[in-house]
Amino acid sequence: MIDETTPFAQRKTEDIPGHWLLARLGKRVLRPGGRELTEKLLDDAKISGADVLEIAPGLGKTASSILDRMPRSYVGVDDDPDAVVLAGKVVGSRGRVISGDAAATGLDDASADVAVGEAMLTMQSDRAKATIVAEAFRVLRPGGRYAIHELALNPDTLPDEDKTEIRRSLARSIKVNARPLTEAEWRNVLTDAGFEITTVRFARMALLEPRRVIADEGPRRALRFVTNVIRDADARRRVLAMRSTFNKYKSNLAAIEVIATKPTDPA
Repeated sequence: MIDETTPFAQRKTEDIPGHWLLARLGKRVLRPGGRELTEKLLDDAKISGADVLEIAPGLGKTASSILDRMPRSYVGVDDDPDAVVLAGKVVGSRGRVISGDAAATGLDDASADVAVGEAMLTMQSDRAKATIVAEAFRVLRPGGRYAIHELALNPDTLPDEDKTEIRRSLARSIKVNARPLTEAEWRNVLTDAGFEITTVRFARMALLEPRRVIADEGPRRALRFVTNVIRDADARRRVLAMRSTFNKYKSNLAAIEVIATKPTDPA
């Protein structure tokens, strides 16, 4: 059964952002590249012994994986009060989750070794992307790593009209103003803020494909998710619409991991 005690359970099905709808139905891994790309991202970010900032931790699924890698400290910053509650329960006494803006975290300059953000820059305008990336640059120490896992468009030569069509279709489907970028565009957003790109990986965007759901959630939770989708007609229509949109543009959508490093030499 859907847990009606969760903070997002009472939001209207027709209006709720896609990631919260999937969470309400029992899905816990909500990243475009799935659990596998998240684990690679965290390994590449070298979290052990580091002071870690997670931007928009959401349900706290990635927070749990971060904490398993034994950072020196962990702080999550999220502007959604439901996410602060949910991620805070996962983190417990091992760190803290605070209410704040990704573009103005309130943290001290050069106070973190690693900043992690997944599937949140995609949902921002170009201006907001730049502001959030600049905030990550400010908070990181020289040599610090900014690790992102986002939705990408491909190829880099995709015509602007095709990009616009895909973005509009995604926004209608997931009820969030999704603005994925090409690899070159993601690189530019980061390097324009002063970062150096050190790692790039890709994975299939297969968020709602059966094999990915089972791999991410495990057989028991995957079955529970499917059962909840079947039982809720309104939610089922939305999930099927999202899956249809993902399938329609599958040749132009991918998950991307980027590790960007703040230079040790200010020059």
